[in-house]
Amino acid sequence: MTIKQSKMVTQMSNMASKSVSPADQQLIAILRDDARCSTSEIARKLGISRSTVNSRIKRLEAQGIIQGYTVLFSSAYIDQQIAAHVLITVNQKLTGRTYLDLRNIPQVNALYAVSGDYDLMAEIAGPSTAEISRVLDVIGNLQGVERTNSSLILETKFRR
Repeated sequence: MTIKQSKMVTQMSNMASKSVSPADQQLIAILRDDARCSTSEIARKLGISRSTVNSRIKRLEAQGIIQGYTVLFSSAYIDQQIAAHVLITVNQKLTGRTYLDLRNIPQVNALYAVSGDYDLMAEIAGPSTAEISRVLDVIGNLQGVERTNSSLILETKFRR
């Protein structure tokens, strides 16, 4: 077996170890609908023991398939928020620091690396335009941020 073939076998083995069985897919679907669902409830829905549910969750976490749990907001709460997209140009030598600083701003809901005239796009949200303005000032004053361009989201036509 050549080195190239050996690497391919190793990669395929790694992929196989991260494959998700139909039972795991059902477990993931339950957690996707309600990450706070108890192991007892999941076990009842799947017809398996609680210890099996726990071991499957631990295995999925260890494999990196489940990386964490999050809070989903109601559409009523989201509709009360004012959201904006912020395009950001970053000094390349300070990119890592800028990522960390942006991560520490609670109003930043997502950060994307983008192509074009800007380096990043942040999605921010807050309860008022005054809060959005304040967050934009914070972002603009971060070390490494060279310029920003923001757009308020007036209305979401659809989301998938």
